[in-house]
Amino acid sequence: MIKAEEKEKEKYKLFHYAEEQQKTQIILCHTSRPISNYMAGLKNRMDGQYKRIPNYVISRRGKVIKNFQDLHHSDFFGDETIDNHSIIVMLENLGWLKLNPLNNEYTNWIGDIYRGKVYQKKWRDKNFWATYTDKQIESLADLVTHLCEELGIEKVLVGHNVKVDGIKKFNGVCSRSNYTDYWTDLSPAFEFDKLKEHLNQDEKEQT
Repeated sequence: MIKAEEKEKEKYKLFHYAEEQQKTQIILCHTSRPISNYMAGLKNRMDGQYKRIPNYVISRRGKVIKNFQDLHHSDFFGDETIDNHSIIVMLENLGWLKLNPLNNEYTNWIGDIYRGKVYQKKWRDKNFWATYTDKQIESLADLVTHLCEELGIEKVLVGHNVKVDGIKKFNGVCSRSNYTDYWTDLSPAFEFDKLKEHLNQDEKEQT
């Protein structure tokens, strides 16, 4: 059973539409900054009217935060043909990194210092990437299993971060980077095989 800390509208008043829509897709993304800064931005940007709100955020420690109900949606993509029918799950991750050769420190795009493990691979014009944690992947697998069971989404994973033609029609779990070459989440540092293993293990435990 997935345990999610709910940040409902009486606490944060995060923007979303309360109209219920059938969901067919779970889209995995990452925050590109520490979770404390990310959550503060959701609350305070545009005087509290920021519209790109994900359904869920998962911290590096595996904590799951639920921002609004599953059948509701925000303007996360700004395309209602995607937003209406998707669940957006954000993983805390600094994304692509810059190496300062003077002090050998890695920072993200806004200068936050990253002190964790670094994955190196040239992809979409970037070379260094913050890694995701095992606890995140475990919590993500539990959440995906729960959502697929509750909402009737196919428990099928694209399993890579390359652009996929016709991804809008896909029923299952994909990444924002499957939609376009512009996005870099999920990054090459994400271990899709490990997520698949956890999802398969969840299925075995239920049978």
